Amino acid sequence: MSNPYIEKAEEVILHTYNRYPVVFDRGEGVHLYDVDGREYLDFAAGIAVQSLGYNNQEYTQALKDQIDKLTHISNLYYTAPMMEAAEKVVKASGMSRVFFTNSGTEAIEGALKAARKYAYEKYGEERYEIIAMNHSFHGRSIGALSVTGNEKYQIPFRPLVPGIRFAEYNDLESVKAQITEKTCAVILETVQGEGGVYPATEAFLKGVKALCEERDMLLILDEIQCGMGRTGYMFAWQEYGVEPDIMTCAKAIGCGVPVGAFVLGEKAAKGSLKPGDHGTTYGGNPFVCAAVSKVFDLYEKEHILENVRTVGAYLTEQLDALVEKYDFLKERRGKGMIQGLEVTGRPVAEIVERALANGLVLITAGSSVLRFVPPLVITKEDVDCMVEKLERSFTASA
Repeated sequence: MSNPYIEKAEEVILHTYNRYPVVFDRGEGVHLYDVDGREYLDFAAGIAVQSLGYNNQEYTQALKDQIDKLTHISNLYYTAPMMEAAEKVVKASGMSRVFFTNSGTEAIEGALKAARKYAYEKYGEERYEIIAMNHSFHGRSIGALSVTGNEKYQIPFRPLVPGIRFAEYNDLESVKAQITEKTCAVILETVQGEGGVYPATEAFLKGVKALCEERDMLLILDEIQCGMGRTGYMFAWQEYGVEPDIMTCAKAIGCGVPVGAFVLGEKAAKGSLKPGDHGTTYGGNPFVCAAVSKVFDLYEKEHILENVRTVGAYLTEQLDALVEKYDFLKERRGKGMIQGLEVTGRPVAEIVERALANGLVLITAGSSVLRFVPPLVITKEDVDCMVEKLERSFTASA
């Protein structure tokens, strides 16, 4: 049956996404509703963005209040929302300085620039190489794409930024083999998301950190998807006790508004970017920073981390039970509320489509993994409902 919204969108929007045939209209809690009023249980959260769910009244009121005051003034001036948001990011991370961006991709760009500037200040122009990981994903701009270890995304846009070398995730010897006298930084996701939901091992992350300290290279941890409470810690690296020199954030840091950040430890903050080295017109404006500030307040007030640890453990149990029950589910991977089920012998996209038909919103990670990144406010009852809808989606008659 034709849909006028979809037909018009296909006429006027550049076709870079193969969208699912649904037009969402509003959200409430952990549910979405399409323009026909049909309800969907959301276990995708706008790709790990809507951690507080939908229509949180305190969050939306904070944005309405800021709209009535000031939405943009540029970074030539101070604003209270920027100061408040930055203070909360620094406190939550224990790091030193923050730069607000418009997106996760821009956060990656800033992190790469900061790493190269740090090396330039200490060692000159010859120390510029960066080690990234195969199967990683860091964004779609030329710089972020250059450190994304997936040729499918890279090939049409080559030549990319030079000086990038790729190692194998969770293989410390592979990282060691890529180090040269020109290496200035290592970048990796604390939990690989798009690459199939692979958490870093403790030995790997601590080993990479030790290599960076030994050779005065900077460690950049991409927490754009796995950070902001999704693993049960505000930032995933905090579980490992491995503090990066630079961390990138986005997605849930604003819970729906376009905002990201890169956060620097003391060494990187003092030794890299100076006035004139980096900038943004919209980044860190009062509107998005009011959102960031309120997000941190609500995480504390609503005990988000505690809920992730409790309900995330239950989600893990239920997904493990599905792996035991169905032969085509190879394994579960992940932590807390960033989880993946690897599917074998059948197209994962078909399961996602059937789930949508059954009122369940899921997404994939790569070509064979069902990804579960729900709002961090879900309950055990929501997990049970998800499992019931998912199991119905496994059958051909669904």
